[in-house]
Amino acid sequence: MTSPTTAAQPLGFGRIFTDHMVVAEYTAKGGWGPHRVAKRADFQLDPAASVLHYGQALFDGAKAFLGHDGKLRVFRLDAHLARMQRGAQRLCMPPVDAEALRKSILQLLDTDRAHAPTGEGQSVYIRPILFGTEGFLGVRPSESYTLFVILSPVGNYYEAGTKPLRLWVEREDVRAAPGGLGEAKTGANYLASLAAAQKAKARGYDQVLWLDAITRNKLEEVGTMNLFVQIGDTVITPPLDGTILPGITRASSLALLRSWGVNAEERAITFDEVRGAVKAGTLRGIFGTGTAAVVAPVGELGTAEETLTIPTGQDVSPRLLDAITRLQRGLSDDPNGWMTTV
Repeated sequence: MTSPTTAAQPLGFGRIFTDHMVVAEYTAKGGWGPHRVAKRADFQLDPAASVLHYGQALFDGAKAFLGHDGKLRVFRLDAHLARMQRGAQRLCMPPVDAEALRKSILQLLDTDRAHAPTGEGQSVYIRPILFGTEGFLGVRPSESYTLFVILSPVGNYYEAGTKPLRLWVEREDVRAAPGGLGEAKTGANYLASLAAAQKAKARGYDQVLWLDAITRNKLEEVGTMNLFVQIGDTVITPPLDGTILPGITRASSLALLRSWGVNAEERAITFDEVRGAVKAGTLRGIFGTGTAAVVAPVGELGTAEETLTIPTGQDVSPRLLDAITRLQRGLSDDPNGWMTTV
């Protein structure tokens, strides 16, 4: 494994990996083989493997946290595996053996427990991936697959840490369209986002605020995160209509907000509505949620015509961040059974 973090070299995100991995293979005739924990190693692929030509690949991302009590806890592992099951169906891939995968992930975490970081905001990122391996050039689903899981000790997802994000409102490129793959955690969605993200960063912004493909006015996602807007005492997040990834942190945030008695709505919200709330002084905040960043506040929205300053610290995001991170670290009760202890 690459050497652990130092004061001069922080962990960053996804740059360091542990020594072991989980591997399992599938064939149409034999089904799933055993899940095994092995030394981390390269794969050998046929040059005609379907993943290389048609992108038949699916992944997910969960996190494990080392608490002050020395226990390693995984946040909502079963929900992540259920999402992977749904994604596999959408991509014409074989159903993942969720129980076998769950057990092998916990075994992998226990095997590489010594690499779990202990710093504030640090965790072990869990990346399971399923991809087609059959060598052929016909356009159809592969008949063989490899499933693997790797671990990465990580720090903050954004280089700016918890500083409010500056977002470019993207009106030309789109991340996903109705009927597409927007709700599946496939590499194609992230590939589609790269060009717009690079252009936003060249303008001095941290990420992109995605709009819908039809009206170019409805808000969809914040970079790689789900979006929340608070107007007055109401928190609004776009509905899961097939173009938006059903985030686990999104679902957790909605559950917490509703348990606190906060009015949380899943409905369409437009950029025009946000602009109007800014002018009226009723906008209390915008934030994104996701496994990597947890809860990230937004401080500015930019377009070619205007810049909107977004209030920070006045919405529910600080409370959400505190509640979720305390739960993940084992510092609060877990009434919903979201944490799995390794």
